[in-house]
Amino acid sequence: MLSRTADHLYWMARYTERAENLARMLDVNCRMTLLRQEEDITRKRWASTLATVGQIDAYLAARETITQDAAIEWIAFEPANPGSIEHCLDRARENAHAVRGTLTSETWETLNATWLELKRYKRVAARRQNTGEFFEWVKFRSHLARGVIQGTMLHDEALEFTLLGTYLERADNTARILDARFELLMPDAAAPDAAVDYYEWSALLRSVSAFEVYRKVYRDLITPRRVAELLIFHEAMPRSLRHCTNRVHQTLVRVANARSGETTRRSGEIQAALQYGRIDEVLDVGVRDYLASFLSRTSDLGARIAHDFLVSEATV
Repeated sequence: MLSRTADHLYWMARYTERAENLARMLDVNCRMTLLRQEEDITRKRWASTLATVGQIDAYLAARETITQDAAIEWIAFEPANPGSIEHCLDRARENAHAVRGTLTSETWETLNATWLELKRYKRVAARRQNTGEFFEWVKFRSHLARGVIQGTMLHDEALEFTLLGTYLERADNTARILDARFELLMPDAAAPDAAVDYYEWSALLRSVSAFEVYRKVYRDLITPRRVAELLIFHEAMPRSLRHCTNRVHQTLVRVANARSGETTRRSGEIQAALQYGRIDEVLDVGVRDYLASFLSRTSDLGARIAHDFLVSEATV
């Protein structure tokens, strides 16, 4: 496959997944602010969300204070924000347009229709409508795109690079959400199993569609230890770090070329560490330190994938 084609497919998938992840975080934050909270707690929550998606510095450079409405507008629609949901969906469509001949007509029509429908969710209109409706729409369109891609495209290298982008982006997002929420919800790292507010931890699980999964796996109270274990090590959890890195490594093995040996080896190291790791080891190191190391390694992996397979060497 041409590197340019692989590049467009990879980033088409990453931007689609990223838009969904942003919508998930915004939706859960909005739900949590319905509870009675002090203004400082609400501001801290939105500051944490902006930091999680790497947009806190750009936001503060453009806005004086952090408020819920301003944070939602910035992450969802702000034209000056290259990491907004609107920008992600636009970039996904642009990359798909560049490889229309490789995609099935159903895939292109799905991504193009998403871009066209986005026009009715302009900032002013979004304020008047239920913002939750917009977040659900973004998640639905992302689910629809993935289903159409996997259900209609030939299972060849084109699909492999699409899946590679999806799962690398998803692993990065899960790690960032878990990192941000552990900092916010459990400031006392010395007591990882301390009682915390049920709604806060359930919100974290809902942000990665893991609340019902948690109930099926543990059938007990929600504790920080089990939340971390589920989202880091549970292989059957589709948004866990282990599941995502398994899929990334398997894909890199299948698309390996003459110069990707070191990239495949490093992905195998990440995958093996999660396959044989234990939650006690993570808690001993510290959840935040463990996740910071994971994000550093996946960032390096993304750069190596760009160097070995793609035209651009853009990093997230």
